Formats: sequence, structure tokens, C-alpha cells
Amino acid sequence: MNFRSNDKIVFIGDSITDKGRKTDPLKLGGGYVRLLHDYFATNCPELNLTVINEGTSGNRVTDLQKRWTLDVLDHQPDWLSVSIGINDVWRQLDSPDAEQVLPDRFEAVYRELLRQVKEKCDSRLILMQPTIIKEIPDSTGNRMLQPYVAIVDRLAAEFGAVLVPTHEAFISFLRRGTGKALTTDGVHMTTLGDMLMATTWLNTMQEAGAKAAALVSRG
Repeated sequence: MNFRSNDKIVFIGDSITDKGRKTDPLKLGGGYVRLLHDYFATNCPELNLTVINEGTSGNRVTDLQKRWTLDVLDHQPDWLSVSIGINDVWRQLDSPDAEQVLPDRFEAVYRELLRQVKEKCDSRLILMQPTIIKEIPDSTGNRMLQPYVAIVDRLAAEFGAVLVPTHEAFISFLRRGTGKALTTDGVHMTTLGDMLMATTWLNTMQEAGAKAAALVSRG
């Protein structure tokens, strides 16, 4: 995965990342971030990786912007993993009269945040696609998510980030019709949903590491 000894990984996002971190003695929460922390601790303890969870429930990309200096830049992370976009769409569904973060604004704010990271931290970036809104592949929420997923894909390419195809993984799972719930309410993860996020993240990072190693060997 190309992690180096003592690397610091910051995870930032909304409630899906937060998952109760503020009441957790380790401040990791009980979701996919905790699963990744435990994976690192048991599978590569020699790396002594530091995992920091800066998820905050209810956040949209504009909320990340307000706390970006304190919760990202001040950490000076070696790696930054971002998962955002669900609330940017969800607010359009549950609070249509509120000020909205439409795709153009989402992309502009997100791009500026990533630019700041590259300029002030030079962190390696990991961008996670927003997951799902309702466990129906063609739900209104999932259709509305499509432009946001495309923006994350585009920004990952633009900034040379690792793209974690979380949305694609969730939609693929739903289409298999297992009958097993990934969320408790269409958005917030069950333990199965957290595991799917964690394994998709890990598999993507392992693939990225293998590709990087292959390029080095060919060079």
C-alpha cells in the first residue's frame, strides 16, 4: 500500500466517517475508520501508523471548508482520505428550502480544499466516492448522487489521488440482491456497510500500491 513507517493518515467526512468518534476513548468511532485502524494494527504493526478520524455528522463539503485548517492542515498528514457528498445531496431532499450545495459549488469548494492540501502539506490523497442514498440502485437520491460521484472521480484524476470506488461497490452489492442491509436508514452504515467501505478502501489501496511497484520495477 506504499505506507511508510510512522505515516499519519487523516480521515475526514460526515457521519459515516464520524460513527461516534467523540464518545470513543480512542476517538476513532465504530465504523470503517476503526476497522482500518484495527487492520493496520494487526497486519502491519511494524509500520506504527497513526490513524486520525475527523469525521463530523451532518457535514457537507462547505462544512469541511470551515474546519479544514484545524482538522486537516494542522495535522500535516502523510495521507488524507476524504469521504463527502451524501449530505450535499440529502439536504436537497429533506430541506429543499435551505441553501444548497449543487454540483458546481461542490466541485469548486472540493477542488480548493485539495489544492490547499497539496500546497501546504503535500499529502497523498485518497478520495472516496459518496456511498448511497437508499438501498435501491435507481432511487431518487442515488440518481442525484451521480454528478457528485463524477466530480470525485474527476478530482481524483486531476490531483493524482487514489480513487476508492465506494459508490460503485455499494451499487454492485445491491444489484446482487443478497437481502442483507448495508445501512440502517438508507444512509448510515450497518456493520456490513462499514465492512464494505473498509474492504473497498483496502483493496483499492493494495491495487494502487501494486501498480506503483510495477512501474518502479519497469523503470
